[in-house]
Amino acid sequence: MAFWNRKIINLEDEYVGIELGDSSVKIFELEKNGNLDRIRSFSSKIIPAGCVKDGKILEKEKVARIIKEAFEQSGPKKIKTKKVVCSVPESKVFLRIISIPKVSEEEAAEAVKWEIESSIPLAVDQVYYDWQFLGIAGGKQNVLTVAVVKDVADQRLEVLKLAGLSVYGLEMESIAETRSLIPRNASPEQIFLIVDIGEEKTSFIISEGSVPYFTSSIPFSSAGLTDVISKATSSSMEDAEKIKATQGIEHSFENNSIFKSVQPLLENLSVEIEKTIDFYQNISQQPGEIGRIIISGGGAGLKGLLPYLTTRLEKEVVLGDPWINLNLGKNLPPISKEDSLRFATVIGLAMRRPD
Repeated sequence: MAFWNRKIINLEDEYVGIELGDSSVKIFELEKNGNLDRIRSFSSKIIPAGCVKDGKILEKEKVARIIKEAFEQSGPKKIKTKKVVCSVPESKVFLRIISIPKVSEEEAAEAVKWEIESSIPLAVDQVYYDWQFLGIAGGKQNVLTVAVVKDVADQRLEVLKLAGLSVYGLEMESIAETRSLIPRNASPEQIFLIVDIGEEKTSFIISEGSVPYFTSSIPFSSAGLTDVISKATSSSMEDAEKIKATQGIEHSFENNSIFKSVQPLLENLSVEIEKTIDFYQNISQQPGEIGRIIISGGGAGLKGLLPYLTTRLEKEVVLGDPWINLNLGKNLPPISKEDSLRFATVIGLAMRRPD
């Protein structure tokens, strides 16, 4: 999608994806080698607490400096462009699929503006918005609409400019993550639920084919899991991270202190997933059901999580594969499978191509 309603982006240029969250910034750059995709450069830097809160950048110069350091420390090759596409947090974005009569693009623009103004809790002059045509159903044109709070977008533009970068686009996290985790050739009848267990929150993304249809989030987080395990095992946060990855809850759904400590959190996650599925089924016009649940984010590294959720939800639950739409040939990516799930959003940003 374009930079909201500003048509300034030329995606034939090379550019870098930047995921800017509350607790970290991630950088990712792809390049082409014939028909093959190559991972040119990537990095991740921690953002100290209090610099970014709920998507709002409170310490602009400090965050700009951290972004510069992330660029300087990236590898395996040096980043060769200052052109970037940056993420916008889900909590500051309104996504909706609307149906309008079949009209021209010019007429659609007016219809979309009216629909956005009537369906979000802000005046249309307080947001940047964008839209694109989807398919036609029941004689009407389906349109994907996205609006982002102006203050949040403008803060990102200012900080990235302070870091010496040229912003070529902003994109919501769910669109980027869908691009990296959902097969490009998925049909609209195939319905997926992405559960992104991040450091600060868990996001739910329901897509019909490769188009995000509905998003929401809950406060369940990877950091929360680590904290509970740390207290249960009287270990440091660093050691608790290792326990998550090496021991976790695998083969220990009954008599195990780690499972007992995180079970209430996992039950809450399961209930929220069920609520999200029920809500989608009630509002969707699709006759089918969600066929696959895809787990992503740092919390996906909890060993035993997939069999637990598969048993608890009685649905197919799989780990995400951020390389599914890239042609890497016989080359192994320089990022471990576990770490690649933390990079799923920024990989999707780096994959963005002209619509």
